[in-house]
Amino acid sequence: MKWGRVLRLFAVVIAVIVIAAFSVQPIFPNVKWLPLTNQIPLGLDLQGGVHVALEAKDTDQAKVNKETMRQLQETIERRVNAFGVSEPIVQQEGNNRLIVELAGIKDPEKAVEEIVKTAYLEFKTEDGHTILTGADLKNAVESMDPTSNAVEVGLEFNNEGTRKFAEATSENVGRPIAIILDDKVLQTPVVSEPITGGKARITGYASLDEAHTMAVLLKSGALPLKTEVIEKRTVGPSLGADSLSKSIKAAAIGIVAIFIFMLGYYRLPGMVANFALIVYGVIVLMIYAAMNVVLTLPGIAAFVLSLGMAVDANVIIFERVKEELKSGKSLRSSIESGFKRAFVAVLDSNVTTLIAAVVLFYFGSGPIKSFAVALSVGILTSMFTAITFTRWMLHLTASTGIKNTKLYGA
Repeated sequence: MKWGRVLRLFAVVIAVIVIAAFSVQPIFPNVKWLPLTNQIPLGLDLQGGVHVALEAKDTDQAKVNKETMRQLQETIERRVNAFGVSEPIVQQEGNNRLIVELAGIKDPEKAVEEIVKTAYLEFKTEDGHTILTGADLKNAVESMDPTSNAVEVGLEFNNEGTRKFAEATSENVGRPIAIILDDKVLQTPVVSEPITGGKARITGYASLDEAHTMAVLLKSGALPLKTEVIEKRTVGPSLGADSLSKSIKAAAIGIVAIFIFMLGYYRLPGMVANFALIVYGVIVLMIYAAMNVVLTLPGIAAFVLSLGMAVDANVIIFERVKEELKSGKSLRSSIESGFKRAFVAVLDSNVTTLIAAVVLFYFGSGPIKSFAVALSVGILTSMFTAITFTRWMLHLTASTGIKNTKLYGA
């Protein structure tokens, strides 16, 4: 027995166990310092939220086409991003529909109302002439007056807007200019002097939250098309938590069953495969966190499916190794030959599945894309762990002096 190699193998095993323990937050829900899965955002089906389908309609000002739908999508994306929603999904479906998914929001009704609000801003003179619109805005920020504690939204115009506003206020000293949003008059301040600095204020808000919402709507711009909510589905946080709990339980049962089978049937190589699967899981979680992948129920299903493919790769490899051992070759030669013979089969099965995942990502939407991304990450990672880590661990095990072929399933 080569004890130096044994200690090296033991150190690798301990390192894998420790890293895995520090990575799986769902097992320790009350421990906040576990770093990895804390960084993986959960999707709508796992933490609750709202799913909305919007249908765009033609107006007198704009018709539904590729360009206006692109503008509509960009405007809604700016809104939901500014509202601080975690990992929102805004994507086009068909020629005139948008799908919006917002996870983890506390007030779905209010969120939907703010998303579909047209937010068309106008400044009009006393005779009804429009002098400025929201298109002339550069920025809008909520604030509180330190002297009066009045909540307001500060407007800053772009260069063209500054010029227009300066001309309008110069011509309308002593007369009101109405500030109108979606045909509703917000206020009608009287111009006391020309305003040349390119700034204005909207007052009368009850709270900073209300003012923030208005600032977000104004900054994101008016919707270029009329939109109607044709479907709204709310997922409660308790339902999402229940789905997550059941998914984790099912995955844990499956993984334990795999570990028992691999260890019982393949013995020492099965133990090596189990540690390779742990490494596989940690690497996948790291990639999810690095790519900011939103984890959904289909994503968990893809993770488990790719785990099964990783097991399948190990099974193919170990069967080839057993065949080489039974033919009378040495342990080291059997391991090397087994991996070479199994490589083509493992590569073919993974590449064909990867092609299917790419097709699903290209043509799918929402949960289908989530499934495709998670499956692709899992496939590439499983190939790496099966071909490199498992091979290295088997050679390291063989180098310790454990050469009884029965321990290798032969």
